[in-house]
This record gives sequence, structure tokens and C-alpha cells, in this order.
Amino acid sequence: MNPIVYVETSVVSYLTARPSRDLVIAARRMWTREWWGQAAQAWTPRISDLVLEEASRGDVQAAALRIEALRGIEALPITPDAG
Repeated sequence: MNPIVYVETSVVSYLTARPSRDLVIAARRMWTREWWGQAAQAWTPRISDLVLEEASRGDVQAAALRIEALRGIEALPITPDAG
């Protein structure tokens, strides 16, 4: 089994973001898309219910893209140790 990597909300936000003229944002978006395409080969991605909650907020269409990208990724339980 590959090592587990926790995917937090900003990763899926950059993955599904609209194109930007801001060079830093555009670079982060490009790098995230490249990483996402290769991540499953090297890692086992995991999220939490908090990531799903955060990804569901905001613009309805953008949220739908984020939730779709996260579909099928197992959510880790939130435990007292995680706080």
C-alpha cells in the first residue's frame, strides 16, 4: 500500500479553480493539476469530513467541481488527537 497523504481543501480548490491571470495562482493551479494526475500512483489520498464541508461552500458550480474531484476518496475520522 502506498503512503497516505492528507488532501486539504486548498489542494482541491486549486485543482478545480478557474484560470487566473495572477501568475502565482496560475502556477499553483498548474502544479496542483500535475500533482493530482500522478498522486494516485505514489500515495493513497485521504480527506476528512471537514474538507468535504469546506469544499461544499461558496459558488454552487465551483463547489460541485470540488466535491466531484473528491468523490471516492476515503474520509479519515476526526478524533480528539487530531485537534
